[in-house]
Amino acid sequence: MSSQRQKIVLAALALLAMTLGGSLTVANPPDIEGTRSGGRTKAAAASEAFDLANARIVDLTHPFDQQTIYWPTSPSSFELRRLHYGKTEAGYFYAANSLCTPEHGGTHFDAPIHFAEGRLTVDQVPVRQLIGPGVVIDASRQASADPDYRLSIDDVRRWEAAHGTIPSGAIILLRTGWGARWPDRKRYLGDDTPGDPSHLHFPSYGREAAEFLVKERRVAALGVDTASIDYGPSTDFFVHRIANGANVPGLENIANLEELPEQGAWIIALPMKIAGGSGGPLRIVALIPQ
Repeated sequence: MSSQRQKIVLAALALLAMTLGGSLTVANPPDIEGTRSGGRTKAAAASEAFDLANARIVDLTHPFDQQTIYWPTSPSSFELRRLHYGKTEAGYFYAANSLCTPEHGGTHFDAPIHFAEGRLTVDQVPVRQLIGPGVVIDASRQASADPDYRLSIDDVRRWEAAHGTIPSGAIILLRTGWGARWPDRKRYLGDDTPGDPSHLHFPSYGREAAEFLVKERRVAALGVDTASIDYGPSTDFFVHRIANGANVPGLENIANLEELPEQGAWIIALPMKIAGGSGGPLRIVALIPQ
């Protein structure tokens, strides 16, 4: 068995052990392309020995309910319709619902095909790409002063100066502080006019920073605690086009980023597996070694 295959098997066994409540220490879980040169980071070092069974788990997902925020042009929102709740004629309890939701709303996944023709749909994105070391870049101070703030290349370089080179295969999570505004639609989006996205104001990635992360650092995904990986006033959606064009998905409306360290956590971001989908509801968690 190849070294890479052994690593994948070990990682899978560790996840299984965690699910079953057991304990298993994983040595050298794989990243997508291997850690890049230029010095080791704590994120890379954390991947060498990680007891998943004893990790602290942080849920980074907003629940789907009547308060879930969708893009202003969305024709509908989340709907949960009760089909049955209570005792059946046979005397046992039974509950079932039907649900309906647009792909892009709440904590959700942007598949590469969302803004890049011919790129991967939700069901085609490899699961391995959605499990990786988390890199949290904190721009909450800048965003508090400017709701239209865009992460700059200097912000990324400052992170690397403090923590080391961002490893290939990392899942980037941009922390702006906007998660605390959920589910207040007007405060979160900057405007709550139905059907009109032209007055939105919230921070996100800048074009230069996105290009650097995607092309130079070869990250696995771009996530953010706002409604889009492009900032609110965007009309050209360059960040989506850069990321999606490179088969890098977006993770939007992430919750609880203030609970994560800037490095050292592992992220598991698993969307609903929708064949041909351009996006869908996302369950995302962080595993933080203790």
